[in-house]
Amino acid sequence: MNRKETTKLLGEILIHNRLLGMGKHYAKEVSVDYGTKNVKRVDFMQFVPGSCVYISNIEKGIFICYEIKSCIEDVYSGNGLNFYGEKNYIVTTMETYKRLQEDLRSGKLVQHITETNPESSMYFGVMVPIPYMTDVYDEYENPTPLNKDIKWELKAILPCREGPRKRSMSELLFYMLRSKHSYSNMEE
Repeated sequence: MNRKETTKLLGEILIHNRLLGMGKHYAKEVSVDYGTKNVKRVDFMQFVPGSCVYISNIEKGIFICYEIKSCIEDVYSGNGLNFYGEKNYIVTTMETYKRLQEDLRSGKLVQHITETNPESSMYFGVMVPIPYMTDVYDEYENPTPLNKDIKWELKAILPCREGPRKRSMSELLFYMLRSKHSYSNMEE
């Protein structure tokens, strides 16, 4: 599977595993600071309200940003890793995660994120697809090659702690609405 196909499949797995369902709101290719020289694009941005019953619960909602990275070269391409949410994830293959582990431990990845986007949150984790009903640790030891013929589920192999958000809710919701690909699932 080439880089473009891998990116597309990772995006489809993310949508079907994390972004679809009742009360889920997300957008893809979200431009932050559009119209400035510092425009950044987030692959997927999700808004998760506390509930939709009371305004105060909606205002307690959080944003989750997802950056799709098909390979280690994609991680360090300078495109992406724009994290503006309370939670943020790199969505990648198990093979890429395994190659990225030393950079996570050494601080090389955090340094790269800081250099390419100083505003990016350092509260991030890593999600990987594994075949449905497979143990994530078994899959780590013997990764299944990514292909369309397998039913995949997305697992947080490196969980993300919730961190502070520097952008206002209104601003991020506006960026999501302005995206060409904004979705709100009110019914299943």
